[in-house]
Amino acid sequence: MRCFSLYQTTILCVSVLFAFSCTSPGERLRQKAEAIHAEVLTLDSHVDTPLMLMREGFDIGKRNDPRDGGGKLDFPRMEEGGLDAVFFAVFLGQGALTPEAYERNHQRALDIFGMIHETLNEYQDVAGLALISDDAFRLREEGRFAIYIGNENGYPIGKDLSLLQTYYDLGSRYMGLSHTRHNQICDSSTDSQPPLHNGLSEFGVEVVGELNRLGMMVDVTHISDEAFYDVLEVTKAPVIASHSNARAICDHPRNLDDDMLMALAENGGVLQLCVLSAYVKEMESDPEREAAFAALREKWNNFQDLTDEEMEQARSEWWALNSKYPAPMATVADLVDHVDHVVTLIGIDHVGIGTDFDGGGALEDCYDVSEMENITLELVRRGYNKEDIEKIWSGNFMRVFRDVESIAKELKVLEAAL
Repeated sequence: MRCFSLYQTTILCVSVLFAFSCTSPGERLRQKAEAIHAEVLTLDSHVDTPLMLMREGFDIGKRNDPRDGGGKLDFPRMEEGGLDAVFFAVFLGQGALTPEAYERNHQRALDIFGMIHETLNEYQDVAGLALISDDAFRLREEGRFAIYIGNENGYPIGKDLSLLQTYYDLGSRYMGLSHTRHNQICDSSTDSQPPLHNGLSEFGVEVVGELNRLGMMVDVTHISDEAFYDVLEVTKAPVIASHSNARAICDHPRNLDDDMLMALAENGGVLQLCVLSAYVKEMESDPEREAAFAALREKWNNFQDLTDEEMEQARSEWWALNSKYPAPMATVADLVDHVDHVVTLIGIDHVGIGTDFDGGGALEDCYDVSEMENITLELVRRGYNKEDIEKIWSGNFMRVFRDVESIAKELKVLEAAL
C-alpha cells in the first residue's frame, strides 16, 4: 500500500481544495447534475420511434442526425443522453369507425409490434424487451436499454375486447384510449366535431375494466376532459398521462387543468410531461407554416385510411415541411415550469417525463434524446434534490406501474374465486 507523509497529505488536500475553489459555480452545478443523472434510473414513457423504424435506411443501432431526417432517438444517442428505459408507442391515427377499418388498423398494429420485436432481436446485446416494472432495473444492471411498449390510441381494437389480451401478450403495458379524434372508446380532447359519447362510451367502460384486469396501465393522454373524469370513476387502478402537460402553464386542451391534476393525484396517478413545444409554451403563430401544414393534411386526407406507401410519402413531405418551416421551440426551463407547477399543486409524487420524441417532441435545448441530461441540470438548478429527481425520472411512474401489476393480480385471484 502506498503511504503518504503528513506533508504530502497536506499538499494533496490543499491541491484538491484549490481545484474545487477554481471550479465555477456553473461547472459545479453541471457536475452535480451529471452525477445524479448517472445514478438514477431514467425513463421516458412515450416516444414514437417505431415510426422511424418504418423508414427505409433508418438504423436504430447507429447514430443518426436529428436535423437531417434521423429522428430523435437511437441507441448511441440514448447512451449519450443517459436514458435507461423508454416506451415505444404502437401508434395508429384515427380513421373510420367501421369493421373494415378496425381490421385494417389492427393488422397495421401487429406489423408495428413485429417490427419492434425484430429490432430488439437484432440488437439484443444492446437492448431488451421489458415486460414488468422490475425489468428496467434488471436490464440496466445487464448494461442494456429497457424497451417497453405501449399502445397510443385504442382505435385498432375495434369492438373486440379480446385484442387487448393480444396486445398485452405482444408486450404492450399501457393503452392510450384515443388520439386526435373521437373513437369507439371515448371522445378526444382535440376533435372539432361534436362529442360522440360525452366522455367514455359504454364499450370504453369495458375497455378500462379489461385493462385493469390485464395489468395494462390506462393512459388518459389525448382524451376529453369528460372522458378523463369518467375513467377515474370506473378504474380500479391508478392511471397515467403518458405525454401531457399542465394547462395552467400552457392553455391547450391536450393538457390537464388544475382540477384534473388534483383528481389525478387522488387517483394515485402520474402526469408524464412531454417536450412538444406547443404543449409546453404558448408559441407565436406562423401563418405561412400553418397554411403549408393545413394543405398537406388536406392532400393526404388528414392522414386517414392511407396505404403504407402513401403514409410513407406523407411522412416524407411532413418532415420536408418541418425543415422548410421550422417550428418555434420552447426550452427546458419552460418545461420545468410545468414541473414546478405540478409539485406546488399536488406534490412531487405525481410528475414524470414522457417526451413524445419522434411524434413532434422537441425543445430548443432538448432537441433529441442525447440532450436529456439538460432536464436534470435545470431541476438541480432549481433546487430539486436527488430523491426528487429520481421520482421525476422514474420513481413515480414505476410506483403506478407496480400498483397496476399488483391490482391485476388481485383481480385475477377474485376472478378465479368466483
